[in-house]
Amino acid sequence: MKLKRRSKAIGDFSMASMTDVIFLLLIFFMVSSTLVVPSALRVLLPKSSQQTNARPVTRVTVTPEGEYFVGVGNGADRQVTFEEIAPFLQETLDQNPDMFVALYADEGVPYGEVVKVLNIAVENRYQMVLATRPLKE
Repeated sequence: MKLKRRSKAIGDFSMASMTDVIFLLLIFFMVSSTLVVPSALRVLLPKSSQQTNARPVTRVTVTPEGEYFVGVGNGADRQVTFEEIAPFLQETLDQNPDMFVALYADEGVPYGEVVKVLNIAVENRYQMVLATRPLKE
């Protein structure tokens, strides 16, 4: 009895399918990166020769339009009324009493608005810093 030999299948690697997958991944990441909306607020900070490397965790931002925003860490800022600032700071700083509060106020904001936020910090004994930009800009 004669046995038939099976022919061995020669497997070759198709690079075309690999490039298709890479191309689809590239398109996916390009499309998804355009959907990310930056949460940065446009505030032109005043200049100062005194700079510190301290990284405050809690932010209070005052825009030229008189709007107030608060945020913690790298999270997104949310708009609040002036009356909501003190409870927000109290709640945040109860969780971490060593935390700094950074005040980001546009240089076009009336000084009275800045003083109102500073008064909240003084009344509650918060560690407050004013955010500025270097003189060299």
